[in-house]
Amino acid sequence: MPESDSAPAVLYIDLHLIHEVTSPQAFTELRARGIAPRRPDRTKATMDHSTPTLPRDADGRLPYSSAAAEKQVQTLEANCAQYGIELFDMGSDNRGIVHVIAPEQGFTQPGMTIVCGDSHTSTHGAFGALAFGIGTSEVGHVLATQCLLQRKPRTMSITVEGPLAPGVGAKDVALHIIGTIGVNGGTGHVLEFRGSTIEAMDMEQRMTLCNMSIEAGARAGMVAPDQVTFDYMAATPRGPKGADFDAAVACWKTLRSDDGAHFDAQVAIDASDIRPTLTWGTHPGTAIAIDAPIPAAHDAAARKGLAYMGFDAGHPVAGARVDVVFVGSCTNGRLRDMRDVARVLAGRKVADGVRMLVVPGSEIVKRQAEAEGIDAIVRAAGAQWREPGCSMCIAMNGDLVAPGELAVSTSNRNFEGRQGPGSRTVLASPLSAAWSAVQGRVADVREFFAATPQKEVA
Repeated sequence: MPESDSAPAVLYIDLHLIHEVTSPQAFTELRARGIAPRRPDRTKATMDHSTPTLPRDADGRLPYSSAAAEKQVQTLEANCAQYGIELFDMGSDNRGIVHVIAPEQGFTQPGMTIVCGDSHTSTHGAFGALAFGIGTSEVGHVLATQCLLQRKPRTMSITVEGPLAPGVGAKDVALHIIGTIGVNGGTGHVLEFRGSTIEAMDMEQRMTLCNMSIEAGARAGMVAPDQVTFDYMAATPRGPKGADFDAAVACWKTLRSDDGAHFDAQVAIDASDIRPTLTWGTHPGTAIAIDAPIPAAHDAAARKGLAYMGFDAGHPVAGARVDVVFVGSCTNGRLRDMRDVARVLAGRKVADGVRMLVVPGSEIVKRQAEAEGIDAIVRAAGAQWREPGCSMCIAMNGDLVAPGELAVSTSNRNFEGRQGPGSRTVLASPLSAAWSAVQGRVADVREFFAATPQKEVA
């Protein structure tokens, strides 16, 4: 049903993704009202936020960080069993972070409407889907009706043109955009990422970019589907096959903005202006180039952020001593990210005093990486190779940064205490994170590229 002045539109949801943290209350509400999920076949579940990334003990038990965390997992198992919802549980060969496994399985497809009780549902926009996060009450609404009431958002095009320099990747592009337009720059908008830089990205890079859309305040982010998308979809185990795939591609090819389409706002970025980028404060909008000085604090929030992080305006973040490095999350937990880490760590050691966790985003990513010997490279460097999960991104599973410690993290949020009480977080790319781990300081990965023959880093 289209929207009117007096009522929002009724939006049908093609794919509903759930996990153990934001779904229990929704199921409780459904039971209280005597309602069963309307389309359990359109719902997919996994466990990722509260799950440990350490292996099972000698008795086969998982080392949950708390009884509450284990209860969340058990509750999801019971809810999915009761209502016939497909669950990728702790014993599944395909389990992982919700925003990693849905694309790699082929559940995420161009043109879909996709929701999840998770802020970074915008990840799926990389496929040309309209994907956004919802609250727990809305999780219940979708389970009950397979619909949501929504107002049509405004539109913003973000066009990035030109090749990226060595050492600069999708995470740097995302942080540069957020640093440019601010954490409220996309409020009320769906972002469409366009231009030759975006077209040259593979699907994993596009997912990283769209994942960060919410950090610019946007409702969602997306990239128009193209041959890169179709090739990715063709390789998924659960996507359309045969004649169904051919018919799907014919439809997907129409899902592009028209030439000369009107956008409510437009942003143009020259890729040559993007350098390895990181954050200095306590939100992603504090993104600056690695070699740029921290700007002067002009408001109370900036002053508070500087004080919390222990940094000084006028000086770069580069050179700050690092305690922890985390590579993983729904932002940067895919195979390409693992490969980036491995090429930096190969033949090198993590600096003394640095604790490094490398956490694949899914069981499939883990198996693929291990088949390439990436786990051996990570361990030989002195880093920890963990089981799949959200891990240190959200610190509700036992993976914590200690109070006062400085972490270089490939996750998506650097809020106060996000990675543990009193933790300090610098957001960066996998390349920058790995190089910082080796150097023991926040370091410019262009040093690595300058010192390494290009045939070794290609």
